[in-house]
Amino acid sequence: MENERKELFGAWIQASGTTLAAIGSTPFKNLTEGQLTSFNLWGNELQALGNALIADSERYFTMEKIGNMIQSAGNITVIAGILLPVDDETEQGLDIKGNLIQALGGSAVLNDTLANGHSLESIYHLYGNLLQIIGNSMQAISGIIELQGGVGENINTAGSWIQATGSIIEAVGSTIDYLDETG
Repeated sequence: MENERKELFGAWIQASGTTLAAIGSTPFKNLTEGQLTSFNLWGNELQALGNALIADSERYFTMEKIGNMIQSAGNITVIAGILLPVDDETEQGLDIKGNLIQALGGSAVLNDTLANGHSLESIYHLYGNLLQIIGNSMQAISGIIELQGGVGENINTAGSWIQATGSIIEAVGSTIDYLDETG
């Protein structure tokens, strides 16, 4: 039961993190650039923690465990870009790589999700995971556009919110799993 609680807690921590990061990726006129960066930093820290907790809740070495570990590493890569004293191009590169690593981790988790049958919970996990992969991929694409001199802000914002929506759907699926197991 302890592992199930840890997974549930991790899922909601991750969902909180993606939501904070999405706020940080949205160009609100009443928030400063520093405040948006703080939201993005805290959001990625919570995502890394949530993914690590989910990975740690897995008793065995599964694709779900590996995928969540990879996602956590992706968040840490984004965090490195925010915190390290690097130029803007290097920071953008770390952000792109971090989002691609997160999408890769989500793809690894998807393997176990597809193998788990066709229950209501698995549908939540499937769609939540797909949305997170799509959102992370959009964020990476927006970074590439910006590195090439274009404007990718709207794609990044949309990708962030798509990822956040997916993580919330995943957390709802984890909640259903937990309630089914605890009766």
